[in-house]
Amino acid sequence: MHQMVPRRALLLPLPLLLLFAQPRFAADTAARARLPETVRPLLYELLVQPNLTSLSFRGTVRVQLEVLQDTEEIVLHSKELLISRAELQLGPRGLLLLPLQVLELPALEQVALAPAGGGGPLARGGGYVLHVDFAGKLSDSFHGFYRSTYRTRDGEERVVAATHFEPTHARAAFPCFDEPAFKANFSIRVRREPRHMSLSNMPKSVELPGGLLEDRFDVSVKMSTYLVAFIVSDFLSVSSTTQHGVKISVYAAPEKIDQTEFALKAAVKLLDFYDDYFGIPYSLPKQDLAAIPDFQSGAMENWGLTTYRESGLLFDPQKSSASDKLSITMVIAHELAHQWFGNLVTMQWWNDLWLNEGFAKFMEFVSVNITNPELEVEDYFLSKCFEAMEVDALSSSHPVSSPVEDPAEIREIFDDVSYDKGACILNMLRDFLTPEVFKRGIIRYLRRYSYQNTVNAQLWESFASVGALMVPTPPSRTHESVAQHRASCSPGRSPDGLDVHEMMDTWTLQEGFPVVTVEVRGRERNGPGALRFTGACARAHTRCVFSPTDVLHLPEEVEWVKFNVDMRGYYIVHYEAGGWDALVSLLQHNHTALSSNDRTSLINNVFQLVSVDKVPLDRALDLSLYLSKETEIMPVTQGLSELVPLYKLMEKRDMEDVENQLKAYIVNLFRELIERQSWSDEGSVSQRMLRSYLLLFACVRGHAPCTRAAGELFRKWKESDGTVSVPSDVSLAVYSVGARSEEGWDFLLDKYRRSLYSSVKSRIKTALCTSPLGHKLQWILEQSLEGEVLKTQDLPYVLVSVSRNPKGYRRAWDFLRANWERLLNKFDLGSPAIAHMVTGVTGQFSTREMLEEVQHFFSSLRKETGAGLRCLQQALESIEENIRWMDKNLPLLKAWLDKRGPFEGPGDHGL
Repeated sequence: MHQMVPRRALLLPLPLLLLFAQPRFAADTAARARLPETVRPLLYELLVQPNLTSLSFRGTVRVQLEVLQDTEEIVLHSKELLISRAELQLGPRGLLLLPLQVLELPALEQVALAPAGGGGPLARGGGYVLHVDFAGKLSDSFHGFYRSTYRTRDGEERVVAATHFEPTHARAAFPCFDEPAFKANFSIRVRREPRHMSLSNMPKSVELPGGLLEDRFDVSVKMSTYLVAFIVSDFLSVSSTTQHGVKISVYAAPEKIDQTEFALKAAVKLLDFYDDYFGIPYSLPKQDLAAIPDFQSGAMENWGLTTYRESGLLFDPQKSSASDKLSITMVIAHELAHQWFGNLVTMQWWNDLWLNEGFAKFMEFVSVNITNPELEVEDYFLSKCFEAMEVDALSSSHPVSSPVEDPAEIREIFDDVSYDKGACILNMLRDFLTPEVFKRGIIRYLRRYSYQNTVNAQLWESFASVGALMVPTPPSRTHESVAQHRASCSPGRSPDGLDVHEMMDTWTLQEGFPVVTVEVRGRERNGPGALRFTGACARAHTRCVFSPTDVLHLPEEVEWVKFNVDMRGYYIVHYEAGGWDALVSLLQHNHTALSSNDRTSLINNVFQLVSVDKVPLDRALDLSLYLSKETEIMPVTQGLSELVPLYKLMEKRDMEDVENQLKAYIVNLFRELIERQSWSDEGSVSQRMLRSYLLLFACVRGHAPCTRAAGELFRKWKESDGTVSVPSDVSLAVYSVGARSEEGWDFLLDKYRRSLYSSVKSRIKTALCTSPLGHKLQWILEQSLEGEVLKTQDLPYVLVSVSRNPKGYRRAWDFLRANWERLLNKFDLGSPAIAHMVTGVTGQFSTREMLEEVQHFFSSLRKETGAGLRCLQQALESIEENIRWMDKNLPLLKAWLDKRGPFEGPGDHGL
């Protein structure tokens, strides 16, 4: 329920002045935030020695430099490092070492190195080698070179030293040119104690003996600093080899190594797929996957050494759910796609982050759909587009390709727009070009720019080059077949002279998305856009439209028309002049005439159109009535995703009557489907995930048959002290019922402490957050911040989960404010974690009193503590929209429920 700002028509080029957002900083400030292009690195020779007892590290780096312009100084990045020596060697074999003065620029996270006493400029074309000795502390955060810990079964704490450098944290581990365009080769050595082992991007070439062991790794391929990685730990591994001869290894803590087999098999299958799909061999001789006990992101694509949360990599057939299987496979697919998109070819600067992340997100679905068809991954792609649209509907959104300069700005664009919108517009482009042409275009792009950096335009030029081999067919203004229309809308240049570059700039250089309005006029349909539509004749047709309005002549009279077939286009559709009435009637009488994706998109679109006052709420609620007949996972979960937030707004107000009416309506809507669910792990992946979703919803809503069954399963599990197994797919519903009592909550916490299975711990943690016990909710918040019982990496999830609990939302907001600066220190200014906490905790506020409270807190912040962050703007905008929505629609909602009711009211026990 967010304000959606209408945008200009898709595909329609307008003056370039409208395409570009203005940068936030003056040019001179932006220039100082970026490194000068006077020198560039060719090779780093890095030696690093962490001490896992003192939690510190020291190192030496030798950087071979090429001077591009005469310069008096070398400027590079360094953050919170103590530089004890800096010298310049004249030439790779030069004997003279010239001392350098070190000028620190902490505000810019840079150091300037200049010859002591003035030694003349570094001459253009000259070869130099920079020598720097440095030291630092292993970070307590989740980035740079940081400390992670885990406990064995016996309670012993063990320390792991791991890296996470994306986007701007390599500079916190060693002095470097920490921008993606400064690609170089890396020769890495790691010194360690004999009880540990080390990993890096490349295979180990030699291990030198001594009091400390030194591992030397092969020289890397040319890559950006953010992809460098090294780990020192006591991990064990399992290994296999792909059909193309690449060694795959999965590393984990010793007591969890038996949970790595699933990830190993998935990685082998997926890397082989990408090798074959792209026709470009994987660049390295090995690919390691490491499960890190403390890890804020879901995973990281370091070249040759991808790193993951334990929950993103470890799987046990007896303990893990269908959802775990799907998510682990998708995460691995994402990181391995990056070995080509992001690693082999890298964006020039972070403004085009989507070239990395949008492609990797898109390729997740392409690869898993082919390699693991049993996971039915296509069912879930639409949800990514809906998630992107939720953010992109706000005026505080940003273009996919968006100007950024400083580290906080860069971190802010690691969001649903860069990832999910990027994937959705690529999916739309593939549909427009045809899958085969699209594939040829991306292969051409990867081959042409291997080991280089690119910008948006070079991707579009690759598609245009492929499309130039095809001869466009002039379109007719009458209806044509799908094949004819696809030919007339072919790549390179459209029938009306609009090329792919010009077309896609309209999607990547402005925020938001179109609303296509379709009006019935006899047999005609009007609407702007590149449209695919279907009608009562049950045939799909494609039509390319390049003007704000157009007329489509249908070959026959039809009862209904559905535009944007399967929602392959990144836009929503409004049907005027009775169009919605016809679709509502269709769904009520013959909903399977439309595909699951079409039904899902109608549910989403109609409720979004309520938010912009194009459709009355009662019409959207009328459409929802058909859901009592629905059985497919995506329409069901989308229906719940649209209806549940309505009562979540009311939970923060004193209006129990209408709140309970709405809750009862939703439970009754899905009652028959809920009661058909078995308490088992049987069925397809989609059936199992739907079961998990429905039973959790029903139990949390207090639906008596559900709470009785779950309560009995919890009782047996508790009486057996956890030895009687609970089916994985329904365990969250069972645990949530158990967490309502003090005794049950404490029992769950004890099992959480003892479990070695991240999937089990994750479900218990979620259940603990659904409890109505306020003091327990406060305890779990505090313990998540301290990090002893619950990992601090999980705090953003815990905080947002508690905020969605009617007994916890006030506690979550107070906790966020009271601990704001500690959270910034731990999770980093501008990070996705901070944004998730801000928007998640405030997203269901809908009163002017809460708006004023949030405004007051945000206004008290300084720039260095978050003033100006985009997530603050998004939070305020969402609260304002919630207030406006409630003021306008609450009377309509109450009248509609009164007319349809009464409904049998279940109890209410948490979320």
